[in-house]
Amino acid sequence: MVLVKKVKRMTRAEAEAIFARFAEIEPEPKGELDYVNAFTLLVAVVLSAQATDAGVNKATRRLFELAPSPAAMVALGVEGITEHIKTIGLFRGKAKNVYALSQMLIDLHGGEVPSDREALEALPGVGRKTANVVLNSWFKQPTIAVDTHLFRVGNRTGLAPGKTPLEVEKALTKMVPARFMLHAHHWLILHGRYICKARKPECWRCPIVQWCRFEPKSPPPNKPLPKHV
Repeated sequence: MVLVKKVKRMTRAEAEAIFARFAEIEPEPKGELDYVNAFTLLVAVVLSAQATDAGVNKATRRLFELAPSPAAMVALGVEGITEHIKTIGLFRGKAKNVYALSQMLIDLHGGEVPSDREALEALPGVGRKTANVVLNSWFKQPTIAVDTHLFRVGNRTGLAPGKTPLEVEKALTKMVPARFMLHAHHWLILHGRYICKARKPECWRCPIVQWCRFEPKSPPPNKPLPKHV
């Protein structure tokens, strides 16, 4: 991840105002990965590394129909999994990880996805970010998963400056008011994905622009010239 220009950190009052605005706009934000249970969510997040959610959803549609459980996934085997996810980046390594984590869930957890970070991070292909997504989205724990979008937003806005994803995560944990913690991850990732974009942030339509430290603010795109008849 590339550190963006350093800015002055926001105040807690400003952070409170930002998340109140997010909550006003979208009280129940949702992630964009498709899944049917805790296991398929875990697999989808593992597959989403260096891939788009749309691409993962397309690849897993049939995979999850055939293998919605660890036992069914193991039955497919590495080759069977590979065949379904070959449109995703790094698919060979991911297929091996999905097979191995499925087997480990059977061997160590009775085929169930564990609800604690240490057990999740012990699974093949599962790091802190993936564990945080599963803990937040399925087990409703107030965790924050820092991906490239959230890392950028935390630094660019001044909400949670940090040199590493872990620094940004810890800063956010301190800055986000408790009543907004459960949904903070989704608000921020969607904001970074669709408004606070990497190359051209759309400041002119940003709902939190008045508190954002980023300068200079991006102007709206030029209106197209009228066509001559």
